[in-house]
This record gives sequence, structure tokens and C-alpha cells, in this order.
Amino acid sequence: MPIRLTDLSLTVLDTQYAVRGPIVARAAELEKAGRKILYCNIGNPQALGQKPLSYVRQVLALCEYPELMGLDHKGIAERSSAADPLPEQRFGSAFPPDAIEAARHILEGTKYGLGAYSESKGVLAIRKAIARFITERDGIESDPNSIFLSDGASKSVELALRILISGPQDGIMLPIPQYPLYDATITLFGGRKVPYYLDEERGWRLSRELLDKAFMDAVRKGVKVKAICVLNPGNPTGAVLDHENIAMIIDFARSHDLSIITDEVYQEDVYFTDFRFYSFAKVMSEKGVDNVSLFSLHSISKGFLGECGHRGGYMEIRGVPGEVVDQITKLQSLSLCSNLPGQAVTYCMVTPPKEGSPSHDLYIRERDAIMSALRDRAAVLAHGLDGIHGIDCTPIAGAMYAFPRVSLPAGRTDEDYCLALLEATGVCVVPGSGFGQLPGTAHFRTTILPSMDEIRDEISLIADFQAKYE
Repeated sequence: MPIRLTDLSLTVLDTQYAVRGPIVARAAELEKAGRKILYCNIGNPQALGQKPLSYVRQVLALCEYPELMGLDHKGIAERSSAADPLPEQRFGSAFPPDAIEAARHILEGTKYGLGAYSESKGVLAIRKAIARFITERDGIESDPNSIFLSDGASKSVELALRILISGPQDGIMLPIPQYPLYDATITLFGGRKVPYYLDEERGWRLSRELLDKAFMDAVRKGVKVKAICVLNPGNPTGAVLDHENIAMIIDFARSHDLSIITDEVYQEDVYFTDFRFYSFAKVMSEKGVDNVSLFSLHSISKGFLGECGHRGGYMEIRGVPGEVVDQITKLQSLSLCSNLPGQAVTYCMVTPPKEGSPSHDLYIRERDAIMSALRDRAAVLAHGLDGIHGIDCTPIAGAMYAFPRVSLPAGRTDEDYCLALLEATGVCVVPGSGFGQLPGTAHFRTTILPSMDEIRDEISLIADFQAKYE
């Protein structure tokens, strides 16, 4: 007899992921039927027109096909005699010397090329590059042995939560609204969700009062709270936490003996000139806090790289005892290692072309063009949505999304609204209930990634729909 739905675990059946939920499935059906759909449901930059950086793809091409450099798959020279031309003479016009140098360094680090497994934590040379990146970014030391390369930040989230959740009584504090991956993974691992609300009226900041209330409410229900998750910059809110707010969260975690999982994948996406990204690692170091376990996540999927399909990223851990690190390494080894092309792109992310190198000027032009477009679209989208009667939109300080609040007719839900919007206009957004929201409010999430013309079309379509929605 085939497997039946009733044979599955309740944790599997209860797991939901709104970003690719039923409204997106309906959008795909409409598209197959010939409707034009504007997908604003997911942060997938290159699917919505963002071009990959030349330097990243050059290095990756050379790593995947080292013969372009006159090397074999392990990065060893194939030049058979002194009479053979050097790789730079044969291919120098196609690939800049610094891209060739980066590819050689990566291949030397892998020992066997991109087609072989690396050690479970990832290629040591790449982990050393990440450690240098963190040191340069934050002015603090970073240990390559405390860095785990991953198939995107999603796998790091799973690894951290798998370590922290030991039984059904264990709770993880989640921001509301939050990225649905966290909710889904906690459910899948059989843990308890401990929601804490972000303050929409104060730009989605965290409040110590609301954190303490959420913690105590959970404790009274018999939940053993193990950790707090923080997304900075925020998804779906677009908020960027300031130094003071991060310091408060660290103090809260220390006072309640909690670990911190900090999702920092949008750290490059900060659009206001008076805002800047602060890592939790940096603020913890400044405060002299060394008795809080920290799991910091980064990814190649966001920022100005947008390399979602290559599935690369890393997790850095701090304040984690050696015996626990051994268990993390053991779990990481179950999948043998993260994919090697993703590791190579991660190296490119943390080791961009140096000033004065052949690739530097083009890299900067491409990076700045992407960031300028994101900044402009964030401003236009937030302002446009906020100007629609019945919709209030907080300015988008960072990340790639708007999370506007919408006034609904009595008896209608945000799911009703988003499905009706899709059917009427072809605009695909995600209901706020998929991310969590304050009871009595309704929101939807939309991304800033479509072109400026598409952003303006989206605003116009939503305005016309909103005026007629009953």
C-alpha cells in the first residue's frame, strides 16, 4: 500500500512556509493560463532582473573549468614544456589576473577541485577568508574553526535550531513579524515558538518590556526558553537595528541565559545614510560579553550579489563550549559538506577585488549600480504604498521588502485580500499572517526587486484595487 498522509509526522503536517504558499501556487496557475504575473513574493534578485557581478562569475567559471587557466581540475599546472604558452598569455584577455589568482587560491584550498567533498566545516582557506572579513568588518578576532560553511543561511538556521531544540518543552523566541523559515523549522523539530512583537509605530524596533513579557508568558506555560532569534536588517519589516537596540537584546539574552541566533544576511542592504549595520558579534565584543552563545548567519543570496541559486553562506559561532562545537561539527558532517560552488562564491563575497586591481573598478560600478537601484526602489515603493488610502507603510531602511499595514472590510482576512489582489491585477504578494502580525492588524509583504517601471505599475495596480475592494 502506498504511503498515506496519515502516516506522516504531525510536525511535518503542521509545517507551513507562506513565501511559497497557496497564493503563489495560484499565481503559477494563472501564469500558465496566459496571465501576466508580477511576482513580488520572494527575495530572488536575479529572477527579477538583477545581473550577477562579473568578477564573481569569472572566478566561478575558472574554478569550475580550470583548464581555462591551463590547470587540471585540482588546480595543478598542465603546462608540459617551457615552450607552452603561459595561461595568462592564452586567456589573459578573457579573465582578469586577479580573478585568475582568486580561482587558483580557491582550487589550491580545495586540494581536489570543486567536484570533490571538502571537510565538513568547509574549505579551510575559505573559512580563513571569512575570518579576515569579520575582523576587518568589526575590528575583532575571528576563529576559522568557529565558522561553518553552509548551503545558504537556511541550512545554518536548521543547524543552529537542531542543536538548541532538545525536546518539546524547548522554546525559541521569534520576532513577530518574522521570516517563516524560523517558524517552520521550529515546528519541524518539535520545539515551541515563543513570539515577541516588534513595535511598528517605532520603526519595528525591539522593546525590552515586550521581550520580558514574552519570556515570562512562556515560562508560566512551562516552556524552557533556549534562545532568541533576531533578524537584522529585518525581513519582512525592512528595519535596521541601531547599536543601542542590539546592546539591549544582548543584555536581555544574558539576563535570561539565552543563546542568540542573529540573521544578518541583509547587512549590505542599508539604504538610509544615517543608518549603519552593526553585527551582534561586534557589539558583544564592545560590551565585553563572553558568556552568551552567539550564532551569526550570512549568505550570498542577498546583498548586491543575489546569488540565491548557488546556495552559499556561513555560520560563525561564539561563546559555544568545545564539546558542543564537536556536536555541531558532527551534524554538519551528516551532509558531508556544503556545495563547493557555493563555497567559492562565498569566498568572492568576503574577498572582493582590491583597490588598484584589474577587476576593482568594474566591480565597484556594478555593485554601486545595484545598490543605487535598490535604494531608489525602496524609497519609491514605501512612499507610493503609504500614499494609498487605507494603507500605511513604514519607510524601508534595509533588506528587500515592504510590510505595509492595510485596512480591510469587516469579515475579510489578509489572505482574502492578497488572493483577490492577485486575481484582479496579477500582483503576487504574501499575506502578513504568514509572517505573524499583531492581532487585529493586517499586512502583506512585497519585495523591492522588480524594476522601477514594475514597482510603479505595482503601486498603481494596488491603488486601483484598494479603492474598489469591499
